[in-house]
Amino acid sequence: MKFFLAGIMQGSHRGLALHAQDYRARLKSLLAQHFPTAEVYDPMADHTNSLDYDDEQGRRVFLHHVQLCGEVDVVLAFAPEASMGTAIEMWHAHQQGKVVVTISPLEHNWAVKFLSHAWYRDIESFEAALRSGELAALFVRFG
Repeated sequence: MKFFLAGIMQGSHRGLALHAQDYRARLKSLLAQHFPTAEVYDPMADHTNSLDYDDEQGRRVFLHHVQLCGEVDVVLAFAPEASMGTAIEMWHAHQQGKVVVTISPLEHNWAVKFLSHAWYRDIESFEAALRSGELAALFVRFG
């Protein structure tokens, strides 16, 4: 099983700034515990200095990541607030028939509401779904 770890990076920052990225390590650890043979692609791991990219490199990386969302089995999207890049990744995965799992308090946001096969308000409820087997059953049903 292949996961793409989508999530807020720049969000609504107007300048060259990133939101805290500590959620990535926690989510990768949870996935490794519950799906030990899974491959998890974390776009931030290969692009820690992405804010310094010129437009050509940034465009190439962004479009490649969107493409990857249509090639993996599951897009796990973390959106504690609106994130245009994450929404585009979710959209592309959904259009390609991939499973989209979203962690976000934005339950009324249409991208979250209508593109997600499963939605969790926070990482703790996502973790509970992993422990209960709920997510494994979802992946079997849609896989």
